[in-house]
Amino acid sequence: MRFSLLFLFAAALFGQTATFSDIAISPDGTRLAWLQGVEGSTAKTLHITRAGKDTAVPVPGAKDLSSPAWSSDGRTLTVVASNAAGDPELALVNGDTNRVKVLARLKGFADRPKFSPDGKRIAFLYVEGASGGGPLAATGVQTGVIDTGFHNQRIGMVDVATGKQGFGSAPDRHVYDFDWSPDGRQLVATAAPGPGDNNWWIAELYVFDSGTGAGKSIYKPKLQLATPRYSPDGKIIAFIEGLMSDEGFHGGEVFTVPAGGGAAVNRTPGRKSSPNSVAWQGPEQLLFTERMGGGSGISVTNTKTGVTETLWRGDEDAHIAGNFPNLALSKDGRTAGFIRSTFGLPPAVWGGLIGEWKPVTHANDAVKPKWGGAQSLEFTVDGAQVQAWLIPPAKPAAGKNPLIVQIHGGPSNSVVPVWPDKDSNIALLTGKGYYVLLPNPRGSYGQGEVFTQANVKDFGYGDLKDILGAVDAAIAKFPIDPERLGVTGWSYGGYMTMFAVTQTNRFKAAVAGAGIANWQSYYGQNLIDQWMIPFFGASVYDDPAVYAKSSPITFIKNVKTPTLVVVGEQDAECPAPQSYEFWHALKTFQVPTQLVVYPGEGHQFMQPKNKEDRAQKVTDWFGKYLK
Repeated sequence: MRFSLLFLFAAALFGQTATFSDIAISPDGTRLAWLQGVEGSTAKTLHITRAGKDTAVPVPGAKDLSSPAWSSDGRTLTVVASNAAGDPELALVNGDTNRVKVLARLKGFADRPKFSPDGKRIAFLYVEGASGGGPLAATGVQTGVIDTGFHNQRIGMVDVATGKQGFGSAPDRHVYDFDWSPDGRQLVATAAPGPGDNNWWIAELYVFDSGTGAGKSIYKPKLQLATPRYSPDGKIIAFIEGLMSDEGFHGGEVFTVPAGGGAAVNRTPGRKSSPNSVAWQGPEQLLFTERMGGGSGISVTNTKTGVTETLWRGDEDAHIAGNFPNLALSKDGRTAGFIRSTFGLPPAVWGGLIGEWKPVTHANDAVKPKWGGAQSLEFTVDGAQVQAWLIPPAKPAAGKNPLIVQIHGGPSNSVVPVWPDKDSNIALLTGKGYYVLLPNPRGSYGQGEVFTQANVKDFGYGDLKDILGAVDAAIAKFPIDPERLGVTGWSYGGYMTMFAVTQTNRFKAAVAGAGIANWQSYYGQNLIDQWMIPFFGASVYDDPAVYAKSSPITFIKNVKTPTLVVVGEQDAECPAPQSYEFWHALKTFQVPTQLVVYPGEGHQFMQPKNKEDRAQKVTDWFGKYLK
């Protein structure tokens, strides 16, 4: 009965909420396109605005849609449409008549199409003959001879007039992101030798001939690269470089390099924020989105004078590129389409000049939050500014209330206000009467690159001090019971949950999702070990001590906190043996624990029944020990 009531509540809240994604704006800024669905369903519909009016455009035979992109004249839209067999097709949509035709039928995985400046070709990311997958997906059964081959993601190319297919990058490089040169003759890309899932952390800046695919590296970074973009005159290339733990979740500083190669210039040195994507407003006006504290900003820097101006700042998410971008800019970088939401406002599409947006969609106007108003907490630890978000229940109980700390993954990431989706713990936990605390400890984005790099060779120590500082700040300001504290997290948050209960007994219950118990054994188990070198300074074979000092298993005898351990059977990023190792140790020392391994799931759960069961087990565990 409790299971049914819990998810009837979730369905009542989320079943009525419209979702928006994959926003695109025509180069002249007059038209928007996006994909729209309903929370809890995978079905999506293409929408286009004309003269400010929203029109749904059916794409016949499409099982799934992604990545709409406008032509240079703003009259044609391309979209990746998966057919009934699951194969991608590049479809063309006439922006005036809604007429749809298939331009190219593909085999494999396709994403992020971009028209050439003259509109005659479309380039896109393409894994020919294989799925895109990525490290978040389930690995599949690992048997037979391992690591004998892989499929590189290349820049696919299609001629708009004839449908002829080809490639715009070399076969021996895996491409992560790309941009056209203004004359269409070249493509700039972040790329590395395969396997692609592991080698993003060593990617370099390449320039490829768009006709032959031949290319060369023009810049090798000290850390990680993201979002390369040509200036309008084609003379320089802008990109983000910084310490990043996950492809697609970017942050760092803004750099430029001559288009032919040369020395890179840091355009935002020492900035107390984390730029995450770039665009251009002119040959000397470089626009970038950034994480700022617990929110986001849009700023522009003059590459000639060095003067930087913040155009907009808000307590919400805004980024142009990377995973799940919600902002699209016109060619001159002054008009935007923006999928906006906060903890208190459900998602909607907005459009207009930067900072002067107006709502375009109204599907969620009647949707209201079932939790209380979010509060930003700011405090200092070790002399550094730290920020956290606190979400109260809609109606806190009289007297003291329990609190659950939810630690974000990454660690190079941050929590900013967005409307919680149906897989979020926020609605479920606040609905059960908990305060939910979402800290952004050192290692997070939003406070500058020094703060982001402050956890290098220090996992579990400074970041835990910041998390406990957030707990103290919440207790000081709100009616929270210090004897009923819980902690949870997924991925790096799962690791921090495991480490926290070895260092303190303040938490009376814990749920560790896809965690890491032993950095030494983890190094040889996961499929993305390249990410660890920048954070630990060396491989585990060269410096095992730095891995051991941050491993929960090193301090396992300290644990007294009842801990639920959850993981996907085929997790490539945080393999299930790590969860088994932690659970096995807790059982040995008779600490209340339970291990749940979900069949067929990877790092990101896909099966609705498994997501629901996981949520139920989380609420039951906290209910048992904190209520």
